[in-house]
Amino acid sequence: MSDQRPPHLLFVCLGNICRSPAAEGVARAMAVFQRLDWVIDSAGTGPWHVGSPPDQRMTTVAAKRGVELYDLTARQVQVDDFSRFDYVFAMDRNNLARLEEMRPPESRATLQLFLENAEVPDPYHGGPEGFDHVLDLIENRMQFLFETVRQA
Repeated sequence: MSDQRPPHLLFVCLGNICRSPAAEGVARAMAVFQRLDWVIDSAGTGPWHVGSPPDQRMTTVAAKRGVELYDLTARQVQVDDFSRFDYVFAMDRNNLARLEEMRPPESRATLQLFLENAEVPDPYHGGPEGFDHVLDLIENRMQFLFETVRQA
């Protein structure tokens, strides 16, 4: 891949304060560990938390696993993300549908659910166990996604 640009990955949830920043943090940590110079980001389909840090509960749970989210700031998906990113992973079907509505016809980005046939549940209105569960799902899936991107 030395003569090509590195893969650009975008993880998307609703507010960009729980699931997608967790996926961004896990992916960044994995990329550093594997010495990959990939572009990794996250965003939300909604505007409610733009400019905010990740939810403190997710930040705490992620830090216990060695994943740092402290430097992340929520942002909303923009139309130009579909040309900037090669892969856009939605955390659930509602966000996938919103992304499909936003996606310009000329976009060549791969757009899919983060989990192949399931959703990453939104832990926002639940207890700490929901945040742990989300991180379990993300960590378990990320290596597969990395391998898929490498083989593309």
